[in-house]
Amino acid sequence: MKRGKYTLTVLVFAGFFLGILAGWLAGESIVPWATPMKELFLRLLKMAILPLVITSIVSAVVKVGSSRGLGRITLRTITYYLSTSLLAILTGQVLVNIFKPGVGVNLGLEADPDTIGVVEKGIGELILDIIPENVFAAMARGDVLPVIFFSILFGFFVTQLQEKKRVLLGDFFQAGFESMMKLTLFVIWTAPVGVFGIVAIIVAETGFDAFVPLGKYFLIVLAGLSIHFLVTLPLILKFVGKTSPATHYRGMVTALLTAFSTCSTIVTLPFTMKAVTEHSGASEKAAGFVLPIGATVNMDGTALYECVATIFIAQVYGFDLTLAQNGIIVITAILASIGAASIPMSGLVMMSIILNAVGLPLEGIGIILAVDRILDMFRTTVNVFSDSVGAVVISKLEGDN
Repeated sequence: MKRGKYTLTVLVFAGFFLGILAGWLAGESIVPWATPMKELFLRLLKMAILPLVITSIVSAVVKVGSSRGLGRITLRTITYYLSTSLLAILTGQVLVNIFKPGVGVNLGLEADPDTIGVVEKGIGELILDIIPENVFAAMARGDVLPVIFFSILFGFFVTQLQEKKRVLLGDFFQAGFESMMKLTLFVIWTAPVGVFGIVAIIVAETGFDAFVPLGKYFLIVLAGLSIHFLVTLPLILKFVGKTSPATHYRGMVTALLTAFSTCSTIVTLPFTMKAVTEHSGASEKAAGFVLPIGATVNMDGTALYECVATIFIAQVYGFDLTLAQNGIIVITAILASIGAASIPMSGLVMMSIILNAVGLPLEGIGIILAVDRILDMFRTTVNVFSDSVGAVVISKLEGDN
């Protein structure tokens, strides 16, 4: 499995650099050849969006509701997840709005939207639109937010069924989710083709100007992840979890290196559980509850990345977002991060969800594809570290350590 993941990384970079070379050498004559490659990848992304959202969110909600009941530990756990995700998003949002890496950039993208769909609406109208009159119609239109709302609600009421029916539906959606993870991996393996097509078109039509804002975007995401990893989470660990951050970092070395190299919170789970129970004083009860759920729904790094990328792409298309519009993106990023499958580059698929939700063209993904794989390694590491801090904090709040 590791070899396959490294092969994918090599192929993504190969597609990127070959795209630069083809666009530079062939000029605009490459566009008719590169366009079908771009469209193939974007169509596959669109195909995977809604089934992945539905199965991921329903199975996650059922898992939370069925593990130990929706009691005090669940409430504290979900509160922690939402709080740290919000802090991560706000960190990235402040940085991207201060440095504005996409403002005044011309990337030669074909789409030219006049508005950003959902963010043009008021809060009241947005709330009403989130509640679907017909969920199947919302699916057909590709309206992601109503589908997310319905999936959360449906998953909750599955947990209220008698055990036999709850297990039956839980297993059904879990199996569907695992199938969609495999399909998503298939889609991700077409990323090198999409990267080649998109980058070749950009270089052919705009030259190398696109890579300066891309470098700024990369550094802003990395800075946001670093602040969350080195400042925000250690402060929570010290003052809420009453645990030394230095001790916790030392114990988490193996888990963090595994997360960085595999880009999977699920693969890292045994190492994380061992680290928090043996080195940071978390109870097996808290770790056994918080970590498996966190591997599915707690994605601080992914949420930060999605928010920064969305605002960056909006800036590239020439939109100066208001405070209210930024707030809507925060809400959407939190909801989308819940559905982010714990597999390599799944954040890229979820990125297509948030772009679709706020009304930005999927074509905007093209420019960030070039650095997504590297950022995936860093944001997965942040995701795993946040889970580990959560296990220690919840254990302390529950009086287990």
